[in-house]
Amino acid sequence: MKRVLITGGAGSIGSELTRKLVERGFQVRVFDLPFLDFSALEALENVEIVKGDITDAATVAAAVDGADLVLHLAALLPLASERDREKTFAVNVGGTANVVEGIKAAGGGARLVFSSTVATYGNTMDDEPPVGVDHRQKPVDIYGESKIAAERLILEAGIPYTILRISGVVIPALLDPPDPWPFMREQRMEFVARADVVSALLAAVQTEEAAGKILIIAGGASWQMLGYQYVEKVFELLDVPMEEASFRQTPWWSDWYDTTEAQALLNYQHTSFPEFLEQLDQAILEALG
Repeated sequence: MKRVLITGGAGSIGSELTRKLVERGFQVRVFDLPFLDFSALEALENVEIVKGDITDAATVAAAVDGADLVLHLAALLPLASERDREKTFAVNVGGTANVVEGIKAAGGGARLVFSSTVATYGNTMDDEPPVGVDHRQKPVDIYGESKIAAERLILEAGIPYTILRISGVVIPALLDPPDPWPFMREQRMEFVARADVVSALLAAVQTEEAAGKILIIAGGASWQMLGYQYVEKVFELLDVPMEEASFRQTPWWSDWYDTTEAQALLNYQHTSFPEFLEQLDQAILEALG
C-alpha cells in the first residue's frame, strides 16, 4: 500500500484528496498547522495526522520520511501572500525547500507533486492565446514570484517531480462577489472548478507518465471567455445588476491556457462552465432555502 504525504492536507482540497486517496487504497499522511480542524480526517482509516509548520525543517523531514509520493499544497495564497513578502517566501519557498530536502534525506525516491500557479506567467494580455507551459514567466505579484522560486528549487533538486500550474479555482457556493473581480472587464480569463483541480491532483499521483512533467490545469474551452462575460452569467444567477460589478483597471494574471497535454495525461476536465453554473444555481437555491 503506497503512502502519500499531503502538505496543507487539512484544507478543502487537501481534505477531499485525502478521502479519495483512501478510497483508492492509499495510506495518507496529512501535514498541516496544529490549530486547524482535523476531526473529519481523524475519523478515516489509513490516515495519519502530523501537525506542524511547513517552515520547520525538522518537522517536515519527519513527515516526509517513509512517503512514496508527496503532494505539496501548503502555501500562502492571494490575498494573504501580498501582505508580507518575507513571510510569503518563508512559507512558499522555504517550505518547499524543506520538502525537497526531506525527500532527498529519505533517499530521493519519492515523487513530488507540486501545486504551482499560472500566476507565474504574469500579464499576458498582449500575447497570442492560449498560454502554454513554455511561455515566459514574468509574475506581477509576490505569489507568482514565490512560486517561480519554488519551482526552480524542485527542478534543480534532481528528484522525481510533477508540477501543476493551476488557474483560478472556483467553487459552486453562495459567496460575496469579489471587489474588484481579479481581471479587467475585457481580459481573457479561464477558471477551473475545484472538483476538477482535485481530479487533476489525484490523477497526477496515480499516473506515472506525469513524472517529469510541467502541466497547466485550467477549465478547458467552455471556460474561456472575457471577464465581463463570466460576471454576467454569475450575476444573473445572483440577481445582481451588472452595474454593480467592479473590475481591475490594470492587467493581472488571467488568460486562456493550453491544457491539451494535461487533459490527455490526467483526464480531469469533468465540469464544463454550463455545468458549473447549474451547480452554482443549485447551491444558491439551497443557501436561500
